[in-house]
Parts: sequence; structure tokens; C-alpha cells
Amino acid sequence: MEINTFEKMQKKAVKKSQTDFLRLGFSLIFMVIVLLATWDKIPGNPFLAVAALFGAYMAMNIGANDVANNVGPAVGSKALTMMGAIIIAAIFESAGALIAGGDVTGTIKKGIIDPMAFAHPDHFVWAMTAALLAAALWLNLATYLKAPVSTTHSIVGGVMGGGIAAAGTFGIVAWGTMGKIAASWVISPILGGLIAAAFLYAIKKTIIYKENTKEAAMKLVPLYVAVMGWAFITYVILKGIKHVVKLGFPTAAGLGFIGAIIIFFLVKATITKYADSLDNERSSVNRLFTIPLIFAAALLSFAHGANDVANAVGPLAGIYDALTHATVSTKAAIPLWVMIIGAVGISLGLALYGPKLIKTVGSEITELDQIRAFSIALAAAITVIIASQLGLPVSSTHIALGGVFGVGFLREWLDRTQRLEYRIKEEKEKLEELKSKLVAFQDELKTIESKDTKTQADYERIVYLFEVINEYEKRIKKENKALKNVYKTKYVQRNAVKKIVAAWIITVPAAAVLSAIIFFVIKGVML
Repeated sequence: MEINTFEKMQKKAVKKSQTDFLRLGFSLIFMVIVLLATWDKIPGNPFLAVAALFGAYMAMNIGANDVANNVGPAVGSKALTMMGAIIIAAIFESAGALIAGGDVTGTIKKGIIDPMAFAHPDHFVWAMTAALLAAALWLNLATYLKAPVSTTHSIVGGVMGGGIAAAGTFGIVAWGTMGKIAASWVISPILGGLIAAAFLYAIKKTIIYKENTKEAAMKLVPLYVAVMGWAFITYVILKGIKHVVKLGFPTAAGLGFIGAIIIFFLVKATITKYADSLDNERSSVNRLFTIPLIFAAALLSFAHGANDVANAVGPLAGIYDALTHATVSTKAAIPLWVMIIGAVGISLGLALYGPKLIKTVGSEITELDQIRAFSIALAAAITVIIASQLGLPVSSTHIALGGVFGVGFLREWLDRTQRLEYRIKEEKEKLEELKSKLVAFQDELKTIESKDTKTQADYERIVYLFEVINEYEKRIKKENKALKNVYKTKYVQRNAVKKIVAAWIITVPAAAVLSAIIFFVIKGVML
């Protein structure tokens, strides 16, 4: 038996090693292709090829770490298989990057440092190259540790550290902007968590807790899906295609409202058509949210590709512009080849290394079903819309994870408030019954022991009563412990939360320090 177990473990280890080797091989092939394809982009200056290599590495790490937030809840709830999620995310991430990624980007992410403060274009190029590599290395480590972090915060930290090292002063940083970014560490997860919990609570109160769940679902699921339709149409217009067609919030919200009306009637007609296959169970309600979740994963991926591809291609486009024109600009055109590197890199990173973080987001923090995953996806879109209108800095990664935390903690709260009274009453009744029996046995024992003369039967009864009393005392202790544990039911893995929050807090400073070190290494090599 032990030999068989050892052989199975050995085969599993060999298979894992082979899989890891293949992943590494595909990654290296992609980066070598990028290196060779960009080697002569600027004749006599191969430094662009090195920067492109780092940009490709950064793009793969964005795919490996950040995309999990878009599809993780759908996979965890089993609305999508892992393979299905990867295919959908890869297609829509690439489409978002290539169609709506924009033809011009800021050379300095979020305007955290002043490009004009660089004494020489070479220093700018080295700082941006250091930022790319530092951010990519940090994301690589976070993925290895199964900690979803913000790719935007990673590149912000890289740019900040590289910029300070290049300028030789902390004054180059716009600290007010950095303060807003730091505020998003708190704002994003709290806002996402509250909104996700609010929608989950509303669905539970209006559908799940109703006596006739099927009837309530047929009336209200179309409305909830229509709200999601409005949110995602508005979200994609504002954040997904803003580089193609720039529309204001009123127009986007109006188009979203028209789309929501259409979605309402389509969903209502579909549910009515299949009403006979539904029953009065939560599982039936869950099935109704499956298709909306698939659309949500696709649209979140599209918007993410359109926005976050800039984390990889923005600095690279700035480097190309600086090397081509021998000057530093605040804005730079994005060549098609740069955008292709970003799009392909994100998709490849997702396919090769994304499943690890998808599992973390989808199932290792709290248990998700379609209703909970729907609430998280809806919260992600609505939170971004609200934050953008209020001018609040938010992170899509932190919002999504905050949503996961929110639905998990809501489950704990509901368990305490709605079931606690009954459970405590039940445990107390058990405890009182045990105590009354214990007192009765103790009284009987005292009566027998008080006799002047005892028969053999009395002695046997005394021994028996001692054993029973001892057993009852143990059971009373056990029930007391059970009564205390009623308050300690946990639906969120605390260790996972602590690890992720810690990673969020140190992302910017870790990337900044790493970037500064890399800048000085590059400077030492180039001079």
C-alpha cells in the first residue's frame, strides 16, 4: 500500500514538473520572439528590444494575476469551467486591448511623476524600463504566493521608484496623486464589498427566503439581470470603449437603460418558456444566473483589456517615443506592434499561469454559488461607475476581491443574526437537561452514601453513579464549548484575507524599491 502511494506521488510530481517545464518553455518562446522582432526597430539601439522583452514579461504577469478577478467568481460558482473561462477571458482581453486600448497613452502612469523633470531622455528610458521589470517581478512573486494584487499599483510603484532614482530627489513625485492611490487601497474593497453584500442580501430577502421561491424568482430575476445589463453597458461605454468613442455618463447611462429594458423582456420571456423545468429550490434560482455571469465575465475582461493593457504598453510606448525622438513627452502614440505584445502577452499569461489565481479568487476565500458570484460581478461594475462619477480612485482588483470578502462576511452575519437564536436555544435546552439529570444522579449518590450500612448492590450503584456523573460532567463541558462556538462559524478564510491585504499594502513600496535598484543596475551597465 505504501509503495503504491509513493509511486502515485512520484508520478504526480513528474507530471507537475513536466507541466511547469512546458509553461516556462512557451513563456520563453514568446519573449524570444518579441526580442528578435524588435531588435532592429531602432537601428543601432537594441535597448528597445530589451524594454520590449520586459513589456512582454509584464503583460504575461498581468494575465497571470489580474484577469483572475474577472472570471474567478464565475469559475468558483461553476457557471464556467476553467477552460471555458480562460478561452472567454483570452478572447475578450485581447479584443479590449486591440479594439479599445487606445492609440495614445500617457508615458507616466497616473501622472505620478513629471516627465519634464528628467535631465536626459536616457534616464527616462532607464527609469521606465526599470519600472516595467520591477512591476513584472512583483506580480510574478504575488502570483506564486497566490495573492491577487493590483497591476496598476504595481506599475505605479515601479514608475515612482525608477523616477526617484533617476531624478535623485523625492520631489519628482506628485505626492497628492500618490495619496489618492493609497486611499484606493481602502476605498475599493470596502465599496465593492458593501455593494456586493447589499445585492446578495436583496436577492436573499426577495427570492431565497420567500415561501414560493419559484414565483419570486420568475418575477424578480429578470429585474436583477436588467440592472446588471444597465451596469455593464454603462461600464463598458465609460471604461471599455472610451478610447474609441468618448461618451459622458448621462449618454452612457441612457444607452444602458435602453439595453436594460430589452434585457428585461428577453430574460422574462426565456424564464417563462422554461418555467416547467424550475422548482421551488435555491438550485433552480442559481441556474437562472448562469448565463448573465458568463456575459459579465466576458464584459469585465473586455473592459480590463482596454484599460489595463496600458500598464504594460504605456511605459513601453513612452520608451519607444523617447528613443525615436530623443525627447521625453507626456503622451506617446502606441504602435500596433506594441499593442500586439500587450494583448498576446496578457492572453498567454492567463492561459499558462492564470488558473492558480482563478482558483484562489473563486473558491479559496469563500464558497461561491451563482447568486453570490452574480452579486460580486454586479458590484464590480457599479462600484467603478460610482467611483468614476465621484472622482474616487479605485482598483478593479481590490473591488473584485472586496466583493468576494463582502459576500463571505455577509454569510457569517446572516448565520449569526438569523439562525443564532434558534441554535443557542437548542444548545441551552440540551445543557439544562444534562444539568438537571446530573443533579438528580448526584442527589441519588448522596442518599446512598448517607446510609449507615450498604449492601453490595449499593456499592455497585455508587460506582455506576460515579461513572455516570463523570460522563455527564464531560458532556456538560462539551455543550458549553458548543454553545460558545455557535458564535464562531466562519465562512471566509482569514489566512487568505490577511495574506491578500498584506500584499496590497506592500505592492507600491515593494515595486518602488525594486525599480530603484534595477535603475541603478541599468545605469551602471549603460555608463
